Order: sequence, then C-alpha cells, then structure tokens
Amino acid sequence: MFALLLLFASTGLVLIATGRYIGPRSFLVGAVPMSAALAWVATKLSDVTARAPVRQGVTWVESLGLRLDLRLDGLSATLALIVAGVGVCVMVYSWRYFGDEEPEPGRLAGLLVLFGGAMFALALSDNVFLLYVCWELTTVTSYLLIGNRHTAPRARGAALHALLITGAGGLALLGGLLLLTRSPGSARLSVLLADPPRIGTAAVVLVLAGAFTKSAQYPFHSWLPGAMAAPTPVSAYLHSATMVKAGVFLVALLAPIAHHTGPWHALVVAAGVSSMLFGGLRALRQQDIKLLLAFGTVSQLGLLTLLFGLGTPAAATAGWFLLVAHALYKATLFMVVGIVDRGTGTRDVRELPPLGRGWRGVEVVAALATLSMAGVPFTAGFVAKELAYEATGGDRWGSPLLLVAIVAGATLTVAYSARFYWCTFVAPRRRRPGNPAEGVAPRTAAPGPGPLFVLPAAALTVVAVVVGLVPGVADRLATASLAGFGDAATPVHLAAWHGPGLPLLLSLVALAGGALIAALLPRLEQPMAVGARVPSGGEIFLTLIRGIGRLATRVTAVVQNGSLPVYAGVILLTAAVLPAGALLVGRVSVTLPPMGGPGEAAVVALLLTGALGAAIVHRRFAAALFLSVAGYSMAGLFVLSGAPDLALTQVAVETLSTVVFVLVLRRLPEGFEHRTSAPRRVADLLIAGAVAAAVFAFVLLSAGFEHDTAVSDRIVESSVPLGHGHNVVNVTLVDFRGFDTLGEISVLIAASIGAVALARAGRGANGPGPIRTSTGDVARLAFLDVAARIAFPAVLLMSLWLLFSGHDQPGGGFVGGLLAGAAITIHYLVGGIAEVRRRSRLRPWTVLGTGLLLAAGTASFPLVVGDSVLEVGSAGVSLPLLGKVPLSSALVFDVGVYLAVVGMVLMAFEAFGDNPREVHP
Repeated sequence: MFALLLLFASTGLVLIATGRYIGPRSFLVGAVPMSAALAWVATKLSDVTARAPVRQGVTWVESLGLRLDLRLDGLSATLALIVAGVGVCVMVYSWRYFGDEEPEPGRLAGLLVLFGGAMFALALSDNVFLLYVCWELTTVTSYLLIGNRHTAPRARGAALHALLITGAGGLALLGGLLLLTRSPGSARLSVLLADPPRIGTAAVVLVLAGAFTKSAQYPFHSWLPGAMAAPTPVSAYLHSATMVKAGVFLVALLAPIAHHTGPWHALVVAAGVSSMLFGGLRALRQQDIKLLLAFGTVSQLGLLTLLFGLGTPAAATAGWFLLVAHALYKATLFMVVGIVDRGTGTRDVRELPPLGRGWRGVEVVAALATLSMAGVPFTAGFVAKELAYEATGGDRWGSPLLLVAIVAGATLTVAYSARFYWCTFVAPRRRRPGNPAEGVAPRTAAPGPGPLFVLPAAALTVVAVVVGLVPGVADRLATASLAGFGDAATPVHLAAWHGPGLPLLLSLVALAGGALIAALLPRLEQPMAVGARVPSGGEIFLTLIRGIGRLATRVTAVVQNGSLPVYAGVILLTAAVLPAGALLVGRVSVTLPPMGGPGEAAVVALLLTGALGAAIVHRRFAAALFLSVAGYSMAGLFVLSGAPDLALTQVAVETLSTVVFVLVLRRLPEGFEHRTSAPRRVADLLIAGAVAAAVFAFVLLSAGFEHDTAVSDRIVESSVPLGHGHNVVNVTLVDFRGFDTLGEISVLIAASIGAVALARAGRGANGPGPIRTSTGDVARLAFLDVAARIAFPAVLLMSLWLLFSGHDQPGGGFVGGLLAGAAITIHYLVGGIAEVRRRSRLRPWTVLGTGLLLAAGTASFPLVVGDSVLEVGSAGVSLPLLGKVPLSSALVFDVGVYLAVVGMVLMAFEAFGDNPREVHP
C-alpha cells in the first residue's frame, strides 16, 4: 500500500516537473498509478470480502507512538475502487479533452495524480491523524485544480471560495478527531470502531461540520457550483465521483458508533433533507447544463449523507449502493457535458445546436446515465432508490415526513434528469433557428466526437448497466462494507427487482411526478421563483464574508490604530496582569533568595543605570548605548553566576545589536521628537510599574521554588556517554534539544529574508544595486583599514575556536557565528556594504541556505542507517602532531548553526547597510 502511495506521489511530482515535454500524453502517464491501484484493490477483494482486512503500518516516531497505519476493508475498498476506476477513465478522457490547447498539461495531470493519491490514502487510512492529513491534501490539490486557469478571475475566486469553506471545515474536523481520540488514547480507527469510546456533543458537531463542508451540504454547498469554473475533467473526478464523497465516507465510517450520540440525527437529517430539496430545486433553474449537474450532485450528496447518517443497516445498504451508482452515472454525465462543450463551444441550453448522427453514441451514453440518475427500473439508480424507500419507511427512525422528503427529492431528481436530456439532445433539434421566443438562435451543428473521446464515459456506463441489471455481483463487497452497521453475519442481498410494494409505488410516484414537473416546467417558472427567495449557500457565504469584513474593519480601527507604544503596552500589560492574577489567586508563598556579594551589587547598579538612562534620554543613539550598557551588565551577572556560555552569547548579541541599532538609527531622526501628553505618560508609568512588579515577583518565586531536577540531572549524566561532549549547554542544544535548535535557526532565516525584503521594498527604486567589488564609492580611513587587517583574522579565528571547542568547553556554533558576525562588522566599518560583499564571495542567502541544509541533513541522516533523528555518531581521527582527534556528528550540526548565524548577519547588512552607490565622505 505504501508502495502505491509512493507511486502516486512520485508520478505526480514528475509530471508537474517534466510534463511540458510530454504534452497531453501526460494524462496517459498519470493513468499508470491509478491503474496499478485499481488492479491491486481488485486482487485483494477476495480477502476483503472474507472479512480479512489487509493491513500495513510503519512506525514514524517510536518515542511518541506515532504510526502510519493503512487498512483495506470493505468500505475503504469501495471508495478506493471508485477513486482508482473513475480516475483511470478521467485521465484517458483528459488526454482527448485537452489536446494541444492546454498550456500546462503536465501540471494539470500531476495535480490530478496527487489528488488521486491523497484520496486513495484517505480511503485506506486507519489512523485519524493520517486521515486528516490526507483530507487536507485533497483540499489543497482541489484548490489548485479549481484555480488551474489562474489568469481567470472567476477561477481564482472559485478556488479561494472552496478553500475557505473546506479549509474551515477541516479545522473543525481536526478538533473533533482530537476529542474523539482523547478517551481511548488510541488514534487507530479500527480500534475506535471495535471498542467505541464515549463521544461528546462537541466531537459530533465538529466532525459533522468537517463532513458537511467537504460533501457540500446546505448551507456549505455554495463552493461546489462555484467549482464548476474548473475544467470539466476535474469536475468529473473531484466534484462528482471522489472528493465530495470524502464527507459521506466519514459519515459512513463513524455513524455506527456515533448515531446514538446527542445531536447526530438532528444534524444529519436537517443537512441531508435541506441539501436534497434545495439542490434539486436549484438544478431545475439552471441554464448551464454543467451547473445543473452540480446542483443535482448537491441534492444526491444530501440523500447519501442522510442514508448513512441514520446508522441503520437498511439505510446504510441503500447509501452504499447509491454511493457506487452515483459515482458511475454522475462522472459519465460530466464527461458528456465536456464532450458537448468541446464540440459545440457552449453549455448554455439556449445556445446548444442540434447534434447530428455523429453524436448518437454520446446520446446513448447520456441516456443510459440519465435513466440511472432518474431511478428508472432496471438501472442502478432504481435499485438504490428502492432500498432508500424501504429503509426509511420501515425503520424505527423512519417517519412519514422523512419518507415524503425522500420521495420529493427523488421527484426533483427525475425532473432535472429529464430536463438535462431534453435540453441537451432533443430541444435543439426541435428549435427553429432565429425564433426569439425560443431563446438565442442555436449555432451550427457540430461534427461528432471521436470514439476515443467517448470511450471513458461509455466504459463507466457499461459498468453502471451491469450493476443495475445484476446488482448481486456486489453482494459480498456490500456485506463486508456494512458489517459495522449491524450483525456482521447478516449478508446483503441486492436485486434488480424487489416485487410490488410500497417502494415500487413510491418509485412510480416519483417518476410520474418528475415527468410532470419537467413537462410543465416552462409554466412553473413563476411559482418556482419562490425558491429564489430562499437564500442560497453562495448568498449566505457572501453575507458572512462581508459581515466579517465590516466587523474586522471596526475592530481594527480601535485596536490597530498604528501606534507601536499602544501595541507594546497592551502586550506587556496582558503578559503581566494575567499571570500575576493567577499568582495571587493561587496564594503562592514567596521565599527571598540569598543576597549576592558586592560584585553582583555593582553589576546590578550598572544594569539599573543603563535601563533608566535608556528610558530618560531624548536622543535615539544615546538610548541605544544605554541599552547596550544594560545588556553587557546582564552578561556580567551571567559570569558571576557561573554561566560562561550565556555570557559569551549575551556579549556577542549585544555587540551585533548595537551595530544594527546604529545602522537603523542613521535613517531616523536624531531625537525622539514626539512628546506624549501627561495622561499618556501616567498610563505608561503605570504599565511599566505593573510589568516590573510582576516580573520581580516571578523572579523571587522562581528563585525560592524547589524544582524537580530529574530531567536536568539526566541531561548532565548523559552529556558524555550519549552526547559525547563535556559542555552540557552545547550538548543540549545540538543533541538533546536539537529539534528546538533546528526550528530556531529556521525562524532566524525566515526573519532575515523578511527583513531584507521589507528593507528593499521600503527603499524602492533606490534599493541596493548589483554586487560591486569596488570600494571606491565609500571613503576609507587608512588606520581603520590597517586595524581591520589585524583584527579581522584574529576575531574570525576566535569564532572558529569557539565553534570547534564548544562541545567540550564554553562556546558553540551560535556564539561562534555571532563572533564571526562581529568580524564582518569590522570590514563594514572600513568600507561599508561594498567591502562586506567583496570579502564575502558567497551571497548571504547562499550562506543561510547552506547552514540550514547542513543542520537538517545532519539531523535526518541517521534515518538512512536505521537510527533515530539527530542520533549522534562519533569517531576518532589520528592526525600528525595532534594525535587522535575525536569527531562527532554534532559538530557538523553546529557548523550548520554557525553558517546560519553568519548568513543572518550578512542579511542584516544587506537590509540596513549603506548603498554602494552612495558616497559617504
């Protein structure tokens, strides 16, 4: 199973990268993984139907108990067959649909393959978190596929619309899954289904919110008609057969254990019935046959959600068969729409030309699929509707109102099915050209499509006919799929004819009523206009978005007024008051720490002087110097407290911070020109006092609190045997907490790139020019030049010493990189940014990227040899004169940190340094 998923992923990425060279044949290449998946599932059906699910799993992070588990049972095999089978037909169909006109066929084919792989993995997932990841992958790939024609505003808007709704539903689903797995402590779906946990109301609401948004239930359905902006093959695959079934699949998966819980039934019935009826009514009013099918899909998805959500064996049987039948006939009809659109250039029923003899094959395929959608006897749709009537009419959850609603939905389905066939194939042949009373004059009859274009739709139609005439071929798979809904020993028997009875009577009522509505539809335009007064999902969505926008504007006007002091005051006051309030409520006793010696008193006095000076002075440069005094004083406290690593880092950071301050302050006025009012100054003093008091109290509390030292003692004890280093601080940073360090340098890199981008955007046309090796633009002082020649190699050598000795002595990659940054500052003082660029042959972003890749590669390389991430390896190398020198993989990781910090410094100079074209006398 994992091999198939890897095949999907690799094929999709290769097609995206190289598809431009393959052209439309990319779609045939994309059919390979889908064909392989179809063949594999077919070979496993004997095991699945024998109630022996196929399982496969792999441990991801053993220490956290995270596994990737896959499971092929009856229900997952059904969805997998739909995903793979319809996928093969859609890929072959796309090959003929796009031809040479699609500008990026490889990208589109690759995205379809990646989507198919995500859906296939979703169907096989036996882990709730893997299911969620695949769920979101389908959301992202759907967004890209809907917006494939990214130059068209309608496609971009539709893609964003779908992403907002399904993405919000995905977040709700994540919350529901977390609540679902909280009690049993297991994320395995098979475990949850075998031993159902106690499910709360919140979990039910959140899970159903995710399912309803994905399966386009009212009022979340608006994204599905909008998604018709996507190419028709995408609509045939995603929005009829597969992705919209993901929500239904989730309901079917969880209904056996959740249908007795809280609001499950109320929500499922409300969403299912409203979607079924409103979707059918909207379908009757569409002039675009693709939109007609889209609203019809909303209606059928409502019925599917209702049947599976009832949680009874009979209703689930009807839902399962309708799931299969709907995928077959709706994908076929979407393909027919694409063929008609490509052949005639329109999908508007008022403009369709008469289709001649060359279209007879397409018409036969469309007729068979339409009959199945309408539920005509001896079709797959008829079998599904009969089962639905029987399930809701005799089940304890059944009620006359629910049965009437399903019959009404079926009646509307017959009506829009008849309208689709009539308006596409019959009416254009009867329309008199140029008659304004009959709409727009039709175009000239188009030549019929080629057989290869029709073949995929015909293949699905053949399968649908077989399933409709001989539904018993699916008995064993249906039995295996629905075992969780009732007695697992009770087999499912499907038949094309159930004999006379209430279901048959209701089917005839629906067929007759639908035919009558279709015949009288022109006369019902005014009564049906009443349905237009019911707000559609699109109107609700737009109203909601506009309301959020207005609310955000008003809130932003109050809390985001552009004043940095206000922002800082709110943040600091919140960070001080809330914890202090908790401290007071908890009534925690405070123990005064022992007093320090005269050395600490002198350093503290210097620190207070620097802090007060920074707050009092009126010049920016003086304030920066006072802040540096406070920072260096803090480094002195670290020295007195026996923390040399922290002291080294603090000194290096303060040095570089002062340089950056100077670089920025050169572009600002000399003094703080803005004078605050007296009330504002009082508020600032109160906030500062509250923050100072809270921090002081927390420092006293932490100093007198007895901490559990088990973890720190274990780190100290393991420093040499496991981390191969005597400097506990460095071993912790590059080994025990290496993930944290890797994340921190990633943040540094992102911040550096952002700083350069913002600085260049701020400078506009006056931004830095190309790299120049000449320093003639910047005035140079001889004594600084000579001093730099002496100091630079000494400081750089010191930084390398800190790097290589940091695993056993104070130092490390971070402080070494900062010291190397100080060396770079020396050259900046001599010749400005041009001198820095001349001395550094590598671009800053190259240094940044190299550092990140080196650190990430060192962290992940142990996986190749079967060890854990960041596993430290050590070896000894004998060198002349030096003897045996110990080497550790942690050193390579530290080198990555060193380069990342150096790159950050270079990026700071790029952002705020002198423009080499400016002359500074």
